[in-house]
Amino acid sequence: MNALHSRGRASLTTVIVVAAFAAAFGLWLGARHFAAPTPPALTAAVLYPAPRAIPDFSLARADGGTLTAADWKGRYTVVFFGYTSCPDVCPTTLQVLKQAREELKRKGLADKVRIDFISVDPQRDTPQRLGDYVHYFSPDFVAATGSDAELTRLSRALGLVYAREPDGHGGYTVDHSASAVIIDPQGRELGLFRPPLVAESIAGDLERLLGWNG
Repeated sequence: MNALHSRGRASLTTVIVVAAFAAAFGLWLGARHFAAPTPPALTAAVLYPAPRAIPDFSLARADGGTLTAADWKGRYTVVFFGYTSCPDVCPTTLQVLKQAREELKRKGLADKVRIDFISVDPQRDTPQRLGDYVHYFSPDFVAATGSDAELTRLSRALGLVYAREPDGHGGYTVDHSASAVIIDPQGRELGLFRPPLVAESIAGDLERLLGWNG
């Protein structure tokens, strides 16, 4: 009787071990099946370990519309914060982004990537001035601005900063981050393009990202 009882306990232990192994294997297999694919190797972009959620926001577009978080869904968006009176970084960056988009256009991918310019100088960047500025680079670029409270909240959420500094002549300049933000088709912050920015590298990375999650 004791021998039978021992064999019964051994059999039960074996069943438990086998069931636990099967469950663990199932979890491992499921994790492999449902895990996000590994991002492609990129040359210019720096991706975060996980995409970051972006809070709701509302900015005034230069064309009279409203820019919200919903507009950053459905395609990749590259967002740059600057201002129209910027003497060097902003025009250089927008020229690079224009060239990158032209490269994507030659490959039939331009409609899958959008470029947004957000002014952190709403006191001087009127809708007319802002619209004229970005359209000098491309009529397809979207321009917007808003209150300092809204701009500060959004820029900080994206890991960017800006600050106004007196220029010594009664005016001011705006110090701001020189990185461009990468928004994925789900409307999340995927990473950054950090300077120095090179059009060919940006276009190549966006093409690879489109192939990965386009």
